Amino acid sequence: MTGAIASFSSMAIAGRELSVTHDTFEIMMYRSFVGILVVSLVLTATKSWSQVTTRRMGLQVARNVVHFTGQNLWFYAVTVIPLAQVFALEFTQPLWVIVLSPLLLGERLTPVRVAAAAIGFIGILIVARPGATTLNIGVVTAAMSAIFFAITTISTKKLTQIASIGCIMFWLTVIQAILGIAASGFDGDIALPTLQTAPFLILVGLAGLLAHFCITNALSIAPATVVVPIDFARLPTIAVLGMLLYHEPLDIWVLVGAAVIFAGNYINILDASGKLRAGRRA
Repeated sequence: MTGAIASFSSMAIAGRELSVTHDTFEIMMYRSFVGILVVSLVLTATKSWSQVTTRRMGLQVARNVVHFTGQNLWFYAVTVIPLAQVFALEFTQPLWVIVLSPLLLGERLTPVRVAAAAIGFIGILIVARPGATTLNIGVVTAAMSAIFFAITTISTKKLTQIASIGCIMFWLTVIQAILGIAASGFDGDIALPTLQTAPFLILVGLAGLLAHFCITNALSIAPATVVVPIDFARLPTIAVLGMLLYHEPLDIWVLVGAAVIFAGNYINILDASGKLRAGRRA
């Protein structure tokens, strides 16, 4: 989880540094190029190319269009609002999964899940503070990215029933590279990497893959009730980095709102693990 925190934080900082030269579509395009290289090397080293199939390509494409959209919104948000605010709103992704799962997966919406989602959305209001501050495009795009990430999570859950992780990652990088080329070249102008931006582009590509690899491994050896609280350490980490690197103020309301969002997420995790029910029985 330390690796995941470092990866997500470095990706946000690299994205902000790259925004001076590259738009979000270009960042996603170059990130996908790096991803194709890494995934291909891993598939070759593990002799796992046979796992890459074209089953359910419609779902693969739909998933990656949604993820591509969400990731572009996220990269845009990190360039226009404080990094801590972006991360706080990103933590609402599991709450959107709660809301959307009954519609897209047919899962049951329990009273505890409803309560968890309600608590989380109170946290969103604390972070965004509509009325107290101007609701700007950065807050809107950060919040929207969490919704798109939630849909990505749900579609990934469907894909894991018929495809391996290697297959999913391969099509993720390839399809998003195609989307990145199309979106970047739409205006007829694609900025090439420079000596200054190339390291950040490589960092974005590697950090994105490493972050998800670290979280997957953490969840394989420890329960979510342990992993998620550690993941929440991303927020104070990025808040301090934002203060040191970009002189962003430490907004107490962002931290309070994020804590409320975390509480909603954690209640849902405890319910899913059966610990809430066990506690009530005790």
